[in-house]
Amino acid sequence: MKGLIKVTQGGHIFAIVLRKGFSRPGPNFFTPGEFSQQLGMLVHPKGKIVKRHRHKLVKREIFRTQEVLVLLAGKIKVELYNDKRKKLRTVIMKPGDAVLLARGGHKVKVLEAAKIIEVKQGPYAGFDDKEFF
Repeated sequence: MKGLIKVTQGGHIFAIVLRKGFSRPGPNFFTPGEFSQQLGMLVHPKGKIVKRHRHKLVKREIFRTQEVLVLLAGKIKVELYNDKRKKLRTVIMKPGDAVLLARGGHKVKVLEAAKIIEVKQGPYAGFDDKEFF
């Protein structure tokens, strides 16, 4: 699918890269149901109304922290690693691109001064939350 990259190995999704240029009408969701983060892009025409709603309280159990980066400005390089700490792929991101970091490891290098939105499960557990390698 143009504008969408799924980085996989051994049947597992390690990352999903969503390019700014992706455009398929309607709600488009790219993550499987078992993910604790849901990544999608909504492409609606002028005048579309999403009926008012709220989300019900649903208890969920989360074992893996998944993180979404949305690049608003600048340019970054994201290196993706598998569960054995071996590099899978390098992705260059430009403004409007997003990546869901689903499993394995990652490294981010800022190539041009960047403004990034980061979304992940909280609360942040400090140093207990990350393993550096």
